[in-house]
Amino acid sequence: MERRQFMEMVAIGGISVGTPAWAQNSAWPDKAIKFILSQPAGSGPDNVARLLGERLGTALGQPVVIDNKPGGQNVIGAQAAARSAPDGYTFYFATTAALITNTLLFKQLAYDVQKDFVPVAFIARSPFAILVDANSPIQSIDDLIAKSKASNGQFSIGNEGPRTFSGMIARLFNARSKAAANLVPYANVGVGSQNLMGGHVDALVADLASTAQLAKQGKLRVIATTAAKRVPGWENVPALSEKLGSFDMVGWFAIVAPRGTPAQAITKLNREVNVLLADKELSGRIANIGPLTDATMSEEDVRKFLLAELARWTEVTKEIGVLPE
Repeated sequence: MERRQFMEMVAIGGISVGTPAWAQNSAWPDKAIKFILSQPAGSGPDNVARLLGERLGTALGQPVVIDNKPGGQNVIGAQAAARSAPDGYTFYFATTAALITNTLLFKQLAYDVQKDFVPVAFIARSPFAILVDANSPIQSIDDLIAKSKASNGQFSIGNEGPRTFSGMIARLFNARSKAAANLVPYANVGVGSQNLMGGHVDALVADLASTAQLAKQGKLRVIATTAAKRVPGWENVPALSEKLGSFDMVGWFAIVAPRGTPAQAITKLNREVNVLLADKELSGRIANIGPLTDATMSEEDVRKFLLAELARWTEVTKEIGVLPE
């Protein structure tokens, strides 16, 4: 998908102006709502979606069902969401990879962000981290860089693959730090974490939401986060920007809808999500998982945010030399 086309989608928004009969004659929602996820049950995004979905179900008076469709670098879940009926009862709980970086990394996708989705709500930012095993002698980023440079090409950093979010962060870290580490791809964060604890790699780049519990249990050690500033709740862990300058690579979660979804459903869901995220108890529980709910957005704000993210990641892919395939 060309960048110009994506910008047009973001600028226009693409929300259906039609008002179906059910919206005229009944209050939305009058049945269960489904959130499709591209991640497996028990993952960081899944945990956040289930927590938010439980509260949304109470607020809306209808259950919110989580439908996990992992695999294919988000393509399976995104495609399923794109092909769903735009009836106001199916939404896509999407990640940065699904909506932004996949469009820059693949010449062909089984879904089209421009044609298939419209923005609904922003959920949270999800910082990534560089982790080591709890028993590793590496205590800091300086230790990691020094060990990598002295290893004669034997130092390794696990990630989810060169064309994934964590893989690009690993490549960006390598490029800016001159660490010269081997980047080892894994099928998912769970496999990478197990291999890190098993001593098969020296470090791991992964989202904090999926690895926070292992770190809190003392099995892994977070030596740096990828946000511009230190992450609340992890203030003892330095941000990579403290070592490498303007390093601000965080993921995020957002809700989008199949194009054609009634505007009434989108507007009401945006409003209810923002009310819930402003609740300190809920935001604290989400932060305990890892993500940060430090901003709420209108539908227009989400469109502008997507445009800014596309521009930012376009520059990152140029810097690390990743071309669409």
